[in-house]
Amino acid sequence: MYNLNIVLVEPQIPQNTGNISRTCAVTGARLHLVRPLGFEVSDKYLKRAGLDYWDKLDITYYENLNDFFARNVGGEFFYFTTKGFKIHSDFEYPNNAYLIFGREDKGLPESLLCENTERCARIPMRENLRSLNLSNSVAIATYEVLRQWNYPDLATEGKLYYNSELGIRNAELF
Repeated sequence: MYNLNIVLVEPQIPQNTGNISRTCAVTGARLHLVRPLGFEVSDKYLKRAGLDYWDKLDITYYENLNDFFARNVGGEFFYFTTKGFKIHSDFEYPNNAYLIFGREDKGLPESLLCENTERCARIPMRENLRSLNLSNSVAIATYEVLRQWNYPDLATEGKLYYNSELGIRNAELF
């Protein structure tokens, strides 16, 4: 069984965290929230963005980054940042990978990035533009890892419920 971990360090915008929680729920990724948060977990914007998926989440809270690292010793950590030297899709992500994202307004601490330059991943974008939205970045990174793992435990084929050529619903075909 594959395990993917999404780590948000001090997220500030509840709608982003809500969107990310939905991504985690539909992909089976574990969500890790590192305090301080810029909102209350009961925030209506957070719940609205995550809709009815809160009960489908595997979520862990941490008091700070030291607490996070102490409780996840031996993890394979990848730091997503605009300051990364390698493209996110150039990494090979192992089982139990931790994808770590920083605050919307500041990113991850520079000292952490300097200590882990070989694990800093950049999502390509145009020069002179600040960054992608946090929830979009998490979705891009999550699906790159899942693509590499061949989408374990995820439905990869959809169903059409209406066949317009025959004028009938699929249920009537069986």
